[in-house]
Amino acid sequence: MPSGALSATRNIMNAVHQNNAMSAEEYLASEPYREIRHEYVCDRIYPKPGESREHNIIIGNIFVPLHQYLREDKYRIFLIDFKIRLNIANEDIFYYPDILVDSGLPDTDRYFTRHAKVIIEVLSDTTERTDRREKFLSYTQIESLEEYILAAQDKMEVTVFRRANQWKPEVVRLPEKEVQIASLNFNLPLSNVYKGIKFQG
Repeated sequence: MPSGALSATRNIMNAVHQNNAMSAEEYLASEPYREIRHEYVCDRIYPKPGESREHNIIIGNIFVPLHQYLREDKYRIFLIDFKIRLNIANEDIFYYPDILVDSGLPDTDRYFTRHAKVIIEVLSDTTERTDRREKFLSYTQIESLEEYILAAQDKMEVTVFRRANQWKPEVVRLPEKEVQIASLNFNLPLSNVYKGIKFQG
């Protein structure tokens, strides 16, 4: 694991919040009883911001057809409230991806997985920097991850990062084009991702 990923994680998160340290075990024990979700990075917890109407519409537009497509497959899809657990340079990290497809590998914990195949995040003003930098560096260290996908909510744009393409960005902007999740052999027209969204300006 490159030390730069962990350094970026610490610097970005600590610049935003200064919280009391807690162990991963304490976090896991207390998180189910908290009124709002928290992510956990390097012994500290950080609240997840509330999401917009557009954010939720976009998640639904992706989740519903993908869930239907995977219904008979070995892969399981999780939405918003299920965590991914990482260990980077012996530091525990827990994130809540917007959409997560697990890899099908055995994983018995009820509240998180270590084995993601696809992760999708919908960008917002409060999360875009973290999603594009910190989480990109962290997620791409997951051995089972094949694709990391970012969907803008203020414009029609989806960016796909693939392991098979050395994590180089592939940007889809034209509504008639399809967002390709190659590892699942699943395509979704960009216009469907943004169905029901009215852009300002």
